[in-house]
Amino acid sequence: MSGLLGKKLGMTSVFDERGSSISVTVIEAGPCPITGIRTKERDGYEALQLGFGESPERIITKPMKGHFAKAGVKPPRVLGEFDGFEIGSYKLGDLISVDKIFSVGDEVSVSGTSKGKGFQGVVKRHHFGGGAVTHGQSDRTRAPGSVGSSSYPSRTFKGLRMAGRMGGKRSTVKNLKVVRLIPDSNLILVEGSVPGPTNGFLEICHKK
Repeated sequence: MSGLLGKKLGMTSVFDERGSSISVTVIEAGPCPITGIRTKERDGYEALQLGFGESPERIITKPMKGHFAKAGVKPPRVLGEFDGFEIGSYKLGDLISVDKIFSVGDEVSVSGTSKGKGFQGVVKRHHFGGGAVTHGQSDRTRAPGSVGSSSYPSRTFKGLRMAGRMGGKRSTVKNLKVVRLIPDSNLILVEGSVPGPTNGFLEICHKK
């Protein structure tokens, strides 16, 4: 899929042509320089490697510095590969902007790292209903209940929903509609919410 890398700026609302309010996420998408070109002859597949943002020099290794110098671009903060481009039309160092890839009305998939919530109980993590609040109990309202299946089989099965680390994982939201493009500011407005916190990095791809 063709696409771009970007950064989540936050959410707001806009009005459509009928006057209805639509909740949208504002994403700064590109311009993304081409830092690498994958070919079938050398790599076994065709894709463009794109970069986004600026990375501090101190965290760039020497091999990567040479890689970016070959492309003639400053070290980007994040990298991503997209296989929906006609690679013959591009060369290293070219900038791909948001208006060259997307149009109003397109359906896109947005991927990112979800917000990390830390260690959470089953009510928040798995939406358990909790125990009763009457009949003398005082400390089981948000408890998970039995996890050992009583006397038989008297063990905890793999995959049982329990308390644990929540969030901080790669997540994708599909079929989001492009509501508006602002090419001068490299902004794309998509309907609905996307994964991750404000200023989190995202991949915006065309729907397959």
